Amino acid sequence: MRTALYDLHLELGARMVRFAGYEMPLQYAEGLRAEHLWTRSRAGLFDVSHMGQIRVRGSELGAALERALPVDFDGWAPGLQKYSLLLNEQGGIDDDLMVTRLEDEVAIVANASRKAEDLARLQSLCRHQQISLSEHDSLLALQGPSAGEVLPEADGLRFMQARRLKIGGVECLVSRSGYTGEDGFEISVPSDHAVALARKLLENPLVKPVGLGARDTLRLEAGLPLHGQDIDAGTTPREAGLAWAIARSRRPGGPKAGGFPGAAHVERAERRLVGLVGEEAVPVRHGAELICEGKPVGKVTSGTVSPTLGKPVMMAYIESSVPQSAELHAVVRGKPHPVRLTPLPFVRKRYKKG
Repeated sequence: MRTALYDLHLELGARMVRFAGYEMPLQYAEGLRAEHLWTRSRAGLFDVSHMGQIRVRGSELGAALERALPVDFDGWAPGLQKYSLLLNEQGGIDDDLMVTRLEDEVAIVANASRKAEDLARLQSLCRHQQISLSEHDSLLALQGPSAGEVLPEADGLRFMQARRLKIGGVECLVSRSGYTGEDGFEISVPSDHAVALARKLLENPLVKPVGLGARDTLRLEAGLPLHGQDIDAGTTPREAGLAWAIARSRRPGGPKAGGFPGAAHVERAERRLVGLVGEEAVPVRHGAELICEGKPVGKVTSGTVSPTLGKPVMMAYIESSVPQSAELHAVVRGKPHPVRLTPLPFVRKRYKKG
């Protein structure tokens, strides 16, 4: 499949790859590192139209979605966005979602590889709601410290706020969010206007196109887990450090405790997600085994050489019993290399909260 921006990507010199059933830009002519650093210093434009845009409408909308997700709609004002989880009956993370409450509907952004399954699951859990997957909207992400200057129409939003706004004369749903750790916006725009909007944004000298390669290194530096890699159907929220995404009222002992899939198992944790920094200039990638005192204690789920820090950084799962002071080694091509436990994120997030 191809997004509405496919021809524009080719025009801009993108190197295209297959991802989640789509032909998507991995990087452009300047390369991943340059795109990554540009986003950290100015503004990068990402095509994330492969993501699933799900719309939920109907009566008693909050009560219905509370049966499907560990959220609490009481006091959730229209125009606010929250990060949530779609869990299975064992408490595993089938998907992680961005959920926005609007006046007349709830908008959900799902991961590309899961959108069809998520749609079917939500429809089965919320049978009396109108739940559909948008086939006519694209999704652009404008990320970086200059994003507000580039898109002044949306600069009044704060982190995790959303609003329908006219951009270039076209009504879009804009949220101040993203998955890079930087300030920025995600813009849902009708697909027949997506190319024109992208061109308009790229006319600004502060903006350059950025591919999925840099999106991955940016989110890793920010300590943000990638579904299918750092979290999956066998990972519980507690293991992934995502228990905060379960509304306080829905946790054990809360006034609206339970009532969502896997509620009895979300506290289960036999391992924990950690951040690691390499002590040597050796890249450590996904799947590398971690050892402590010669014994295997975990595996790396994401790893790269950080363009910002200039050193190897990793996210990994290790056994819960491994102390913070443990001396760990990552096995690369059969050789152990020292790595150090470090708090996440590797690079401080710069969301506009005030």
